[in-house]
Amino acid sequence: MKNNEQILKAVENNIREYRQIRGFTQEELAFKSDLHRTYIGAVERVEKNITVLSLSKISAALEVETSKLLDGIDS
Repeated sequence: MKNNEQILKAVENNIREYRQIRGFTQEELAFKSDLHRTYIGAVERVEKNITVLSLSKISAALEVETSKLLDGIDS
């Protein structure tokens, strides 16, 4: 079972990967997801424990299923 930091790191990696695939900056993702730029940065640096609501907003902005952002947390 993964610890909390490993789970957050997996989610962070997925968010960053999809953000880069879409060609978004952190600022663009923040705007599209109606979240603050510093929050997106903190999530990507594993400084914030992302909420389910924020995860849903980010997945909608990235146009991916929320479950895709959770890939790798079960291993």
